Amino acid sequence: RRSLRLPEDHPVVEQVRRAKWRLTQRGFGPWARVYRKAQGRDRQCVQLAILSWDALDERSWPGVSEMEPADIARVLGIYAQRVITPRGSTAVSGLELMTALRPPTKPERDPGTGNWVSCRNPGSLGTEPVDPAPPEATPEHPVVMNSGWTGGFLDEEAYQWVRPVELLTDEECLLPHAVGLDLNTAFLAAASRLTVGLSAPDHFLGPKFSPKIPGSWLVDLSHVELDPRLPSPFTPDGTRPTGPAWYQTHTVAYAQELGYDVHPVEAYLRRETGAYLDPWHDRLKNAYVDTLADLGVTRDLDDRAFLTAMEQHQQTDPVLTAVLAAIKATVKGGVGKFRERPQGRNYRDGDRWPALERPTWRPDIRAAVISKARVNMHRKLSNMVRMTGLYPLAVLSDCVVYPSPGGSPLDFLPYAASGRPQPGGFRLGPAPGMAKPEGVRPMLWAVDLMEQGLNPARHIKGGDAVFDEGE
Repeated sequence: RRSLRLPEDHPVVEQVRRAKWRLTQRGFGPWARVYRKAQGRDRQCVQLAILSWDALDERSWPGVSEMEPADIARVLGIYAQRVITPRGSTAVSGLELMTALRPPTKPERDPGTGNWVSCRNPGSLGTEPVDPAPPEATPEHPVVMNSGWTGGFLDEEAYQWVRPVELLTDEECLLPHAVGLDLNTAFLAAASRLTVGLSAPDHFLGPKFSPKIPGSWLVDLSHVELDPRLPSPFTPDGTRPTGPAWYQTHTVAYAQELGYDVHPVEAYLRRETGAYLDPWHDRLKNAYVDTLADLGVTRDLDDRAFLTAMEQHQQTDPVLTAVLAAIKATVKGGVGKFRERPQGRNYRDGDRWPALERPTWRPDIRAAVISKARVNMHRKLSNMVRMTGLYPLAVLSDCVVYPSPGGSPLDFLPYAASGRPQPGGFRLGPAPGMAKPEGVRPMLWAVDLMEQGLNPARHIKGGDAVFDEGE
């Protein structure tokens, strides 16, 4: 339904024009925007959301389309106040928020004429789209198809890893519980103070690695020896690399952090860099933390009080619960839009598709966020081994499952003698990057899933999700 559009000669479209309003180029669809000139260059704008056309889809706005009109207005009003006026899906809104906070141009006075002129805004992505390096692109992208590129691609994706069953110990299998921990908006946490490339990539042969330069590096990390009871930090499925492959800067830097030599064969690097996502991170972090606080989950709670508040917060206010879900979807969707794939049956490999004309079509930035998030997860997993001797059963993106003697995260998370959480591991709390409980199941349930080749982290919340493993 979200692809529905009224034709140009539809009576409703004609009525809009007769009322001296105009439609944007997107036309009259689920998220129609009408505008008219007010004074000078200012516009009056009205954003419409057509609920019967699935404008507020259930995945991003759970339960909202079934609410009373006043509650729907409250959901959208809070979201507009804390994030941005929604102009499409939460993914579109996430991307629009980036551009609004880092506009490509800014006015400056010409010292010669004294007139105001439009200039590039430092730290922005500019007004023109930039093609990625071949290994950063998707296989159907013109830079790949037109060049005949066969050198491989970045595979910077979130974890989907299950520990081999033969690496479980008898002591672990005899523990009664499997407890899931979920990191709050892990991609948002990774975007904090993240240096990304702002310019087009330049090609280098035999470069010396620098953790300060964002880009893509062809390097062999197969020599890195790590504990097989943890996922490899270098691959999404957690398996050890078998030879040279393309990696984003954070992934290579982590190999160096672990004490291994890295010698890139080739690289695509960017000379102009900046923390493009910082304002986006700051606004969405505040939106997330403030909304959780309104639901009773505040920063000043100790860990036991936090767990109690998390059990109750979804029953506090369905409007705020829906806003919280929309904020999380805005983060995930905004990052995903950096590498939006072609849509429609008529697309042919090698053709340009509309998303490529955006300066924000930047798969390298998406790779940087995901790489940093995966490295952050592995660092916490390693610290947990060092502090507690515990190894995870499975990881899925920002969710990790541990064997536990009790049904609470308090039964296995590391605490100092003072009662304070040990730094470096998973810490409970409401801020992005901190952990919250995801679910608890019997350990035998987790082992049974692992023996079937399924991921307990996908299903620890419960319900019928076990039947959706292939999705």
